[in-house]
Amino acid sequence: MTLENRTCYSISLNGLTNYLDGLNIQHRALEKVMAGKADCILILLEHEPVLTIGRSGGRENLLVDESELKRLGVALQDTGRGGNITYHGPGQLVAYPILNLGKWKKNLPWYVHSLEEVVITLLQDYGIEAGRKPEYRGVWVKEEKIAAVGIAVKRWYTMHGFALNVQVNKGHFKLINPCGIKDYAVVSMDDFIVSLDFREIIERVKEKFALIFESKLVEISREWLESVQSDRETKMA
Repeated sequence: MTLENRTCYSISLNGLTNYLDGLNIQHRALEKVMAGKADCILILLEHEPVLTIGRSGGRENLLVDESELKRLGVALQDTGRGGNITYHGPGQLVAYPILNLGKWKKNLPWYVHSLEEVVITLLQDYGIEAGRKPEYRGVWVKEEKIAAVGIAVKRWYTMHGFALNVQVNKGHFKLINPCGIKDYAVVSMDDFIVSLDFREIIERVKEKFALIFESKLVEISREWLESVQSDRETKMA
């Protein structure tokens, strides 16, 4: 399939998004993709502070009790993605690509590698040399992790994605062993660059995603996603 034949929509949410609200938006996007209304919908957002637990577990890597999380205003949420425990919060750009991999490649290592490549090429634009570690997913700057990757795939339809630390509160990562890894620290883009424009980074992520996934991105509204309810009602009528 050529670039011109792929339909990849994108939506950037303003403000902070509650994790469960973001999950609901993913499900609405998934229904659109499964219905053939799009090959891909790329959701970009920032979450309210939350620790998310993947299918590999993670409560054993929580370093404080839940009462302390409540005091700090950090939620705790189980998820359906792969991986262990991680943190999402303000200043972290989260990308949820909802894809029909049948339109690209039915190959999960290729997909994870491609998500990592989006981040690596973005960071190159900012003069940050990043790469991979063979034993771990995600994107690394030397021995420090700057982006996490965690996905869920069913019948070759994807959910979840990656989280890039831009101007994040790294103190919240000290509440956990991020992704179950004890031996490596977390780093953020603002450790290397004094002045960052979050909106500009969103636009660059979209550019890199379009390049790596050989797609033309088209902006959509949240109202279009919400219309999935009327899609269901039409089918049932």
